[in-house]
Amino acid sequence: MRRITSLLVVSMFAGLGNLQQPPPPVSLVLLSIDGLRPEYVLDADRYGLKIPHLRQLLRDGAYATGVKGVLPTVTFPSHTTMVTGVSPARHGILANEPFDPLMHNLDGWYWYAEDIKVPTLWDAVSSAGFVTSNVEWPATAGARITYNIPSYWRARTPDDQKLHRLLATPGLLPEVEAAVGPYPPSYEWTVEFDGRRAAVSGYLIAKKKPRLHLAYFAALDEEEHASGPFSAKSLAVLERIDDLVGQLRAAADQNSPSVFAVVSDHGFHVTTREVHLNEALREAGLILVDGRGRVTGWRASAWMAGGSAAVMLKDASDAEARQSVERVLERLAADPDSGVDRVLDHAQAVAAGGYPDAAFVVGLKPGFRMGSSLEPPVVRVGELRGTHGMLPADPAMDSVFFIVGPGIPASRNLGRIDMLDIAPTLAARLRLESGLSHTEGRDLLAQ
Repeated sequence: MRRITSLLVVSMFAGLGNLQQPPPPVSLVLLSIDGLRPEYVLDADRYGLKIPHLRQLLRDGAYATGVKGVLPTVTFPSHTTMVTGVSPARHGILANEPFDPLMHNLDGWYWYAEDIKVPTLWDAVSSAGFVTSNVEWPATAGARITYNIPSYWRARTPDDQKLHRLLATPGLLPEVEAAVGPYPPSYEWTVEFDGRRAAVSGYLIAKKKPRLHLAYFAALDEEEHASGPFSAKSLAVLERIDDLVGQLRAAADQNSPSVFAVVSDHGFHVTTREVHLNEALREAGLILVDGRGRVTGWRASAWMAGGSAAVMLKDASDAEARQSVERVLERLAADPDSGVDRVLDHAQAVAAGGYPDAAFVVGLKPGFRMGSSLEPPVVRVGELRGTHGMLPADPAMDSVFFIVGPGIPASRNLGRIDMLDIAPTLAARLRLESGLSHTEGRDLLAQ
């Protein structure tokens, strides 16, 4: 009897030990579909969309009905918020392109990871000793990513391919090209090229077994800019991207246990009118141009972001320039045909988490976009184009968040969430919350 009792005790403690074992670590595949509005998936039948893989995510996991974006609602700040959990004012990627009123940067973008001022998801995973990989997530040039193909272009010529090979992890592009075929130019965003990038992502997931893999598709955004959201061409592009979503989810499942998440960076509006804010500032004597229309001097200048702009002062203590800008903006805001929806002052911009040094931020109405002309008129009719960048309170700027995997409840409606919540939610699935302890958001799936 004593022997039986002893065996029972040993067996009981062994069982308790098994119960206390943590679940096995999961990998995460994070896919961004640039410009994907939630309505495309939540209301797919309304648009006649055949997107079975995206719709399956709603049934298999948790989803947001909308994601409130950051200021400004453009690609590079949004993507950086999604991997840091903080606003652009804190992480440092303030727009797609750095402020450059004299055009000295030759159309350079915020490509470089060293400009990110806080830890990222890939930093947390790397610090924990795990493998990471990336195919063109924005602001990843020079990132601490094991197998890195960053988003980068310069002259938009074939020579950019040579530069891209230099910036990628040494030897990685030749390796993937030998396996899956030629890598597309980083400055070309067609659905065919998204397909090639998907093949590269699949190869990296299968061969490198990353704990974190980042993937990015931009063909939908390109088509929405050209023909507008929900156009026949945009719908056709999304249906083809849906096939790629299925491919990446299948690749993630092969690297199980895995979490698969799909995000986007912003929504879209159709626009047909342009507001040339710098022309209004030029007329007020705040921008000087030469005979060729090139800027030679400035006291205030607009930093455009599609449907909004920050107005920057060359000298923050220049009270006269600030007052002149204020008069220009008050006049535009009072004109119902100007396209100006709302003007934020410096304190309001800071509270919204964007442009820490801006004097003002101007948000446009639906149907309007910022233009860059330095000739009259300030407001003019333009061609039809899709545009984003409006203030994040605009529901048409909402983006998406879908997540499936171990421990994630099926058909869980998260409601409208904040983009700040995405990074802490993903870090928690990776059990790496301590690596992103600085986040401003919350774990959406916390019990």
